[in-house]
Amino acid sequence: MHRALWAVAGLSLLLRLVISATFPITGDEAFFYWWGVYPDWGYYDHPPMVGWFIAAMLHGLGDSTWSIRLPTVLLPLVQGLVLWWGVSAWDRERAPWAALLFWLTPINWINTLVTTDTPLMLWSMLSVACLIHAEVRPRLDGRAWVMYALSGVFIGCAFLSKYFSVVLGLSYLVYFAVVRRERWAGLLVLVLAALPGPAINLWWNMGHGWSNIMFNVYNRNQGEVFGWHKPGLYLLTWAYLLTPGVLWLGVKHHVALREVWGRHRLLACLILVPVAFFALLSLKKVIGLHWVLSFYPLMFAAVALALPRETLPRAARFLAVFLGLHLLVVGGMYTRELADWKSVKIYPEIVRSYRTEALLQQVSKPDTVIMATAYTPAAIYGHTLKTYVPVFGLGKFHARQDDMLVDYSRFNGQTVRIISFSRPELADYTPYFDRVSLLELEQSDARFFVVEGLDFKFETYRQEVLGEIFKRYYNIPSWLPMTGCPFCERYCGQVRCPRPDGDAR
Repeated sequence: MHRALWAVAGLSLLLRLVISATFPITGDEAFFYWWGVYPDWGYYDHPPMVGWFIAAMLHGLGDSTWSIRLPTVLLPLVQGLVLWWGVSAWDRERAPWAALLFWLTPINWINTLVTTDTPLMLWSMLSVACLIHAEVRPRLDGRAWVMYALSGVFIGCAFLSKYFSVVLGLSYLVYFAVVRRERWAGLLVLVLAALPGPAINLWWNMGHGWSNIMFNVYNRNQGEVFGWHKPGLYLLTWAYLLTPGVLWLGVKHHVALREVWGRHRLLACLILVPVAFFALLSLKKVIGLHWVLSFYPLMFAAVALALPRETLPRAARFLAVFLGLHLLVVGGMYTRELADWKSVKIYPEIVRSYRTEALLQQVSKPDTVIMATAYTPAAIYGHTLKTYVPVFGLGKFHARQDDMLVDYSRFNGQTVRIISFSRPELADYTPYFDRVSLLELEQSDARFFVVEGLDFKFETYRQEVLGEIFKRYYNIPSWLPMTGCPFCERYCGQVRCPRPDGDAR
């Protein structure tokens, strides 16, 4: 069994390395790349951990795509080993099965994209494993205290990765409040060890206009309404992640699963609380697949502990068949040429990602600033040029790192070229330049449009575009204490811009 275990781990690692080196960088990855170029204690969208990971890769291995993705490439291997170690505290013989089943899932073979979920999954799994080892100690000895403290440190790091870590914290709270009230001292040590993470985040937000708090609590949730399809998609997400075969075995052996949760009530809380939390959230929000990945490995811990011993190889075979189907699809994609995708609607986006350098050679011009109409193309162009590419216009509610990094006054009087996928209306650009013209170009049979604006009028842009950005995203409640706000200070000369009439929250 151990030979198969290491073969699966090694082969999946090899495939991830190949994909990481050959698949073009995505918009999110290119966006996070700049977090690594400009490391900070926080960013507009999220806490800083993924930026720190990428900064370490850039410093040690350079800025190739595979080096940026290396944390994600190694993540499933590390997660599986930590899962093995954690489950071994309950059952040493079944712990390797938990790792094997987890390593056989398709997502752990083909996912190489570095995101904010990458460090979240790592630190969450480490925190859970340490808590398991603390809880199996019959008394609060030295090792138990160390494990509680480490669990707290790791969940603090998870908080500095993404706010979904609070769901893990909620699971801990439910467990100690309902199941282990006598171990309140262990929870206290865990919480104290975790506090530096939230403290760093609050300190940074106070000095940056509460940007990632405003984004995650308010800006990104406007307009969300109930839809029956949302909880349905949530159920399908779990069905896919667990795979049909394992899901069927779980239903078949549901009595054994309940018995495992009865014996290991910490495991029950770590699974059932997040599942219920996201189920409630799915009534209004579409729950992305990546939202639940921090808790995903624990499902296989439950399966490995619950299934009859003779059924575990069957579960592994189910997973291997499901994985094989995915590998056939991935292999088929690698046999296709770029031109084979001409008929799909997103062909220009594919060309942008695979022929970025050639496209930019057509657009670039001496003494001209390159911009884009959205953060995804801007980040990809910037990664290729090794120069930060700003977004022209309002942009969207997410990925507003421009507000932290770009001073548009520097472009006053300059020539700007703005790349677009669709034919733009020149009237939308004329207020901000002395003269505008439209260029059309073709790259790999995909058509692109470039607005060339001469003599950028910063003051008009500040009043109309940046003013609207302030009203939408920097109308910060007056009761929030602030020590700084880069956007407000740059364009208003003070920490708080004057609040628009009737727009106060």
